[in-house]
Amino acid sequence: MSDYQRQNQSAWNRLSDGSQFAKVASDEECRQPLKALDSRGWLPQSVAGLNVLCLASGGGWQSILYAAAGARVTVVDLSPGMLELDRKEARRRGLSVTTIEASMDDLPMLGDATFDIVHQPVSTCYVPDLEKVYAEIARVSRDDGLYISQHKVPTSLQIAHRDDCNRFVIGVEYYHTGPLPKVEDTSYRETGAVEYLHRWDQLVGGLCRAGFVIEDLREPKRADPTAKVDHFGYRGRFVAPYVRMKARRVRRSTQEDAVSPQLWLPR
Repeated sequence: MSDYQRQNQSAWNRLSDGSQFAKVASDEECRQPLKALDSRGWLPQSVAGLNVLCLASGGGWQSILYAAAGARVTVVDLSPGMLELDRKEARRRGLSVTTIEASMDDLPMLGDATFDIVHQPVSTCYVPDLEKVYAEIARVSRDDGLYISQHKVPTSLQIAHRDDCNRFVIGVEYYHTGPLPKVEDTSYRETGAVEYLHRWDQLVGGLCRAGFVIEDLREPKRADPTAKVDHFGYRGRFVAPYVRMKARRVRRSTQEDAVSPQLWLPR
Protein backbone atom coordinates (compact mmCIF):
# COMPACT_ATOMS: atom_id res chain seq x y z
CA MET A 1 0.00 0.00 0.00
CA SER A 2 1.34 3.43 -0.96
CA ASP A 3 1.66 6.38 1.41
CA TYR A 4 -1.40 8.19 0.06
CA GLN A 5 -3.48 5.01 0.37
CA ARG A 6 -2.41 4.50 3.98
CA GLN A 7 -3.24 8.11 4.78
CA ASN A 8 -6.65 7.90 3.11
CA GLN A 9 -7.42 4.59 4.77
CA SER A 10 -6.63 6.13 8.15
CA ALA A 11 -8.73 9.22 7.40
CA TRP A 12 -11.78 7.17 6.37
CA ASN A 13 -11.40 4.82 9.33
CA ARG A 14 -11.75 7.90 11.52
CA LEU A 15 -14.75 9.07 9.49
CA SER A 16 -16.42 5.69 9.99
CA ASP A 17 -16.98 6.59 13.63
CA GLY A 18 -19.98 8.91 13.76
CA SER A 19 -19.36 11.20 10.78
CA GLN A 20 -21.95 12.21 8.17
CA PHE A 21 -20.43 9.55 5.90
CA ALA A 22 -21.23 6.77 8.36
CA LYS A 23 -25.02 7.04 8.42
CA VAL A 24 -26.45 3.65 7.54
CA ALA A 25 -29.67 3.18 5.57
CA SER A 26 -32.79 3.89 7.60
CA ASP A 27 -35.85 1.67 7.93
CA GLU A 28 -37.85 4.14 5.85
CA GLU A 29 -35.25 4.14 3.07
CA CYS A 30 -35.12 0.35 3.06
CA ARG A 31 -38.88 0.19 2.51
CA GLN A 32 -38.38 1.99 -0.82
CA PRO A 33 -34.69 1.45 -1.54
CA LEU A 34 -34.66 2.40 -5.21
CA LYS A 35 -36.39 5.68 -4.43
CA ALA A 36 -33.65 6.49 -1.92
CA LEU A 37 -30.89 5.47 -4.34
CA ASP A 38 -32.27 6.94 -7.52
CA SER A 39 -34.13 10.24 -7.40
CA ARG A 40 -33.37 10.84 -11.11
CA GLY A 41 -34.79 7.62 -12.53
CA TRP A 42 -31.46 6.31 -13.82
CA LEU A 43 -31.82 2.77 -12.49
CA PRO A 44 -34.05 0.07 -14.00
CA GLN A 45 -37.45 -0.43 -12.34
CA SER A 46 -36.08 -3.53 -10.62
CA VAL A 47 -32.53 -4.53 -9.69
CA ALA A 48 -33.57 -7.90 -8.27
CA GLY A 49 -31.03 -10.56 -9.24
CA LEU A 50 -28.60 -8.06 -10.80
CA ASN A 51 -24.93 -8.00 -9.86
CA VAL A 52 -24.11 -4.60 -8.36
CA LEU A 53 -20.68 -3.25 -7.44
CA CYS A 54 -20.75 -0.47 -4.87
CA LEU A 55 -17.30 0.98 -5.52
CA ALA A 56 -15.46 2.93 -2.83
CA SER A 57 -18.80 3.25 -1.05
CA GLY A 58 -18.44 1.54 2.30
CA GLY A 59 -20.50 2.91 5.15
CA GLY A 60 -23.70 0.85 5.31
CA TRP A 61 -25.92 2.95 3.08
CA GLN A 62 -25.63 2.24 -0.64
CA SER A 63 -24.89 -1.48 -0.37
CA ILE A 64 -27.72 -2.02 2.09
CA LEU A 65 -30.26 -0.30 -0.14
CA TYR A 66 -29.24 -2.32 -3.19
CA ALA A 67 -29.39 -5.53 -1.17
CA ALA A 68 -32.81 -4.56 0.21
CA ALA A 69 -33.94 -4.12 -3.41
CA GLY A 70 -32.90 -7.69 -4.20
CA ALA A 71 -29.55 -7.14 -5.92
CA ARG A 72 -26.46 -9.31 -5.43
CA VAL A 73 -24.14 -6.74 -3.90
CA THR A 74 -20.36 -6.45 -3.69
CA VAL A 75 -18.95 -3.42 -1.91
CA VAL A 76 -15.29 -2.45 -2.33
CA ASP A 77 -13.64 0.10 -0.09
CA LEU A 78 -10.13 0.91 1.15
CA SER A 79 -11.35 1.47 4.71
CA PRO A 80 -11.99 -1.56 6.94
CA GLY A 81 -13.87 0.73 9.30
CA MET A 82 -16.34 1.69 6.60
CA LEU A 83 -16.72 -1.91 5.44
CA GLU A 84 -17.52 -3.04 8.96
CA LEU A 85 -20.56 -0.75 8.88
CA ASP A 86 -21.78 -2.60 5.77
CA ARG A 87 -21.23 -6.01 7.37
CA LYS A 88 -22.82 -5.03 10.65
CA GLU A 89 -25.90 -3.52 9.04
CA ALA A 90 -26.29 -6.42 6.60
CA ARG A 91 -26.23 -8.89 9.50
CA ARG A 92 -28.75 -6.85 11.44
CA ARG A 93 -31.17 -6.77 8.51
CA GLY A 94 -30.57 -10.33 7.34
CA LEU A 95 -29.14 -9.22 4.01
CA SER A 96 -26.29 -10.68 1.97
CA VAL A 97 -23.47 -8.27 1.11
CA THR A 98 -19.94 -9.22 0.02
CA THR A 99 -17.26 -6.82 1.27
CA ILE A 100 -13.76 -6.47 -0.17
CA GLU A 101 -10.99 -4.25 1.17
CA ALA A 102 -9.21 -2.89 -1.90
CA SER A 103 -8.33 0.26 -3.81
CA MET A 104 -10.76 1.35 -6.54
CA ASP A 105 -8.00 1.35 -9.17
CA ASP A 106 -6.79 -2.21 -8.58
CA LEU A 107 -9.49 -4.90 -8.63
CA PRO A 108 -7.85 -8.19 -9.75
CA MET A 109 -10.17 -10.14 -7.43
CA LEU A 110 -13.18 -9.17 -9.59
CA GLY A 111 -13.86 -11.00 -12.85
CA ASP A 112 -14.25 -9.48 -16.29
CA ALA A 113 -17.78 -8.48 -17.35
CA THR A 114 -19.22 -9.39 -13.94
CA PHE A 115 -21.45 -6.46 -12.97
CA ASP A 116 -24.69 -5.09 -14.37
CA ILE A 117 -24.37 -1.88 -12.33
CA VAL A 118 -21.36 -0.10 -10.85
CA HIS A 119 -22.35 2.69 -8.46
CA GLN A 120 -19.66 4.99 -7.10
CA PRO A 121 -20.17 7.96 -4.81
CA VAL A 122 -17.65 10.82 -4.55
CA SER A 123 -14.29 9.08 -4.23
CA THR A 124 -12.19 9.38 -7.41
CA CYS A 125 -10.54 12.47 -5.93
CA TYR A 126 -8.62 10.15 -3.57
CA VAL A 127 -6.58 8.46 -6.32
CA PRO A 128 -3.96 10.10 -8.57
CA ASP A 129 -4.73 8.20 -11.79
CA LEU A 130 -8.37 8.32 -12.87
CA GLU A 131 -7.61 6.40 -16.06
CA LYS A 132 -6.80 3.28 -14.01
CA VAL A 133 -10.11 3.55 -12.16
CA TYR A 134 -12.13 3.85 -15.35
CA ALA A 135 -10.20 0.99 -16.96
CA GLU A 136 -11.06 -1.32 -14.06
CA ILE A 137 -14.71 -0.29 -14.10
CA ALA A 138 -14.88 -0.90 -17.86
CA ARG A 139 -13.29 -4.32 -17.42
CA VAL A 140 -15.66 -5.56 -14.70
CA SER A 141 -18.80 -4.07 -16.32
CA ARG A 142 -21.00 -6.17 -18.58
CA ASP A 143 -21.91 -4.93 -22.04
CA ASP A 144 -24.64 -2.28 -21.69
CA GLY A 145 -23.98 -2.18 -17.94
CA LEU A 146 -24.63 1.04 -16.03
CA TYR A 147 -21.97 3.12 -14.32
CA ILE A 148 -23.40 5.78 -12.01
CA SER A 149 -20.86 8.04 -10.37
CA GLN A 150 -20.36 11.34 -8.60
CA HIS A 151 -17.16 13.38 -8.55
CA LYS A 152 -15.76 16.60 -7.14
CA VAL A 153 -15.51 19.20 -9.89
CA PRO A 154 -12.12 20.80 -10.59
CA THR A 155 -13.10 24.36 -9.68
CA SER A 156 -14.27 23.33 -6.24
CA LEU A 157 -10.90 21.73 -5.54
CA GLN A 158 -9.07 24.80 -6.85
CA ILE A 159 -10.55 27.14 -4.23
CA ALA A 160 -7.95 28.06 -1.65
CA HIS A 161 -9.55 30.71 0.55
CA ARG A 162 -11.97 33.65 0.75
CA ASP A 163 -11.04 37.29 0.53
CA ASP A 164 -12.25 40.07 2.84
CA CYS A 165 -15.53 40.27 0.90
CA ASN A 166 -16.17 36.51 1.20
CA ARG A 167 -15.40 35.97 -2.45
CA PHE A 168 -13.83 32.64 -3.30
CA VAL A 169 -10.25 32.70 -4.51
CA ILE A 170 -8.92 30.09 -6.92
CA GLY A 171 -5.44 29.41 -5.62
CA VAL A 172 -4.69 25.96 -7.05
CA GLU A 173 -3.67 25.74 -10.71
CA TYR A 174 -6.00 23.86 -13.06
CA TYR A 175 -3.10 21.72 -14.28
CA HIS A 176 -1.82 20.96 -10.80
CA THR A 177 -0.37 17.48 -10.50
CA GLY A 178 0.24 15.44 -7.38
CA PRO A 179 -1.56 15.70 -4.05
CA LEU A 180 -3.52 18.88 -3.51
CA PRO A 181 -1.91 21.39 -1.16
CA LYS A 182 -3.48 22.28 2.16
CA VAL A 183 -5.86 25.21 1.82
CA GLU A 184 -7.68 27.55 4.16
CA ASP A 185 -11.16 26.84 2.77
CA THR A 186 -11.94 23.19 3.50
CA SER A 187 -15.71 23.29 2.88
CA TYR A 188 -15.66 20.25 0.60
CA ARG A 189 -12.45 18.58 1.74
CA GLU A 190 -12.18 15.65 4.16
CA THR A 191 -9.82 16.17 7.09
CA GLY A 192 -6.66 14.11 6.85
CA ALA A 193 -7.34 12.74 3.37
CA VAL A 194 -5.01 13.09 0.38
CA GLU A 195 -6.90 14.41 -2.64
CA TYR A 196 -6.14 14.91 -6.32
CA LEU A 197 -7.61 17.26 -8.92
CA HIS A 198 -8.97 15.63 -12.09
CA ARG A 199 -9.72 17.89 -15.04
CA TRP A 200 -12.86 17.76 -17.16
CA ASP A 201 -11.09 16.00 -20.02
CA GLN A 202 -10.17 13.28 -17.52
CA LEU A 203 -13.53 13.09 -15.76
CA VAL A 204 -15.73 13.12 -18.87
CA GLY A 205 -13.43 12.45 -21.80
CA GLY A 206 -11.61 9.72 -19.93
CA LEU A 207 -14.87 7.94 -19.23
CA CYS A 208 -15.75 7.95 -22.94
CA ARG A 209 -12.27 6.74 -23.90
CA ALA A 210 -12.60 3.89 -21.40
CA GLY A 211 -15.59 2.51 -23.30
CA PHE A 212 -18.64 4.27 -21.90
CA VAL A 213 -21.35 6.44 -23.42
CA ILE A 214 -22.62 9.21 -21.14
CA GLU A 215 -26.41 9.22 -21.06
CA ASP A 216 -26.97 11.99 -18.52
CA LEU A 217 -24.99 14.50 -16.47
CA ARG A 218 -26.25 16.52 -13.53
CA GLU A 219 -24.85 19.00 -11.00
CA PRO A 220 -26.35 18.25 -7.57
CA LYS A 221 -27.48 21.56 -6.09
CA ARG A 222 -25.74 22.40 -2.82
CA ALA A 223 -26.69 26.08 -2.70
CA ASP A 224 -28.48 27.32 0.40
CA PRO A 225 -29.69 30.96 0.18
CA THR A 226 -30.20 31.03 3.96
CA ALA A 227 -26.74 29.73 4.87
CA LYS A 228 -24.24 31.85 6.74
CA VAL A 229 -21.14 32.91 4.82
CA ASP A 230 -18.92 30.38 6.62
CA HIS A 231 -21.23 27.47 5.76
CA PHE A 232 -20.63 25.11 2.83
CA GLY A 233 -24.16 25.90 1.62
CA TYR A 234 -23.08 29.49 1.04
CA ARG A 235 -20.16 28.37 -1.08
CA GLY A 236 -22.50 26.12 -3.03
CA ARG A 237 -24.30 29.24 -4.28
CA PHE A 238 -21.21 30.22 -6.26
CA VAL A 239 -19.39 26.99 -7.11
CA ALA A 240 -21.06 23.65 -7.84
CA PRO A 241 -19.05 21.12 -5.83
CA TYR A 242 -20.10 17.92 -7.59
CA VAL A 243 -21.00 16.38 -10.93
CA ARG A 244 -23.06 13.21 -11.25
CA MET A 245 -23.00 11.05 -14.39
CA LYS A 246 -24.96 8.16 -15.80
CA ALA A 247 -22.92 6.16 -18.30
CA ARG A 248 -23.41 2.87 -20.13
CA ARG A 249 -20.75 0.35 -21.09
CA VAL A 250 -20.36 0.09 -24.85
CA ARG A 251 -20.66 -3.42 -26.26
CA ARG A 252 -17.16 -4.80 -26.77
CA SER A 253 -17.63 -5.49 -30.50
CA THR A 254 -18.95 -1.97 -31.04
CA GLN A 255 -16.02 -0.48 -29.17
CA GLU A 256 -13.52 -2.46 -31.26
CA ASP A 257 -15.16 -1.23 -34.48
CA ALA A 258 -14.95 2.37 -33.23
CA VAL A 259 -11.26 2.06 -32.43
CA SER A 260 -10.38 1.08 -36.01
CA PRO A 261 -12.85 2.94 -38.25
CA GLN A 262 -12.85 2.56 -42.00
CA LEU A 263 -11.75 5.65 -43.89
CA TRP A 264 -14.31 6.49 -46.56
CA LEU A 265 -13.28 8.95 -49.25
CA PRO A 266 -15.66 10.71 -51.67
CA ARG A 267 -15.74 9.26 -55.17
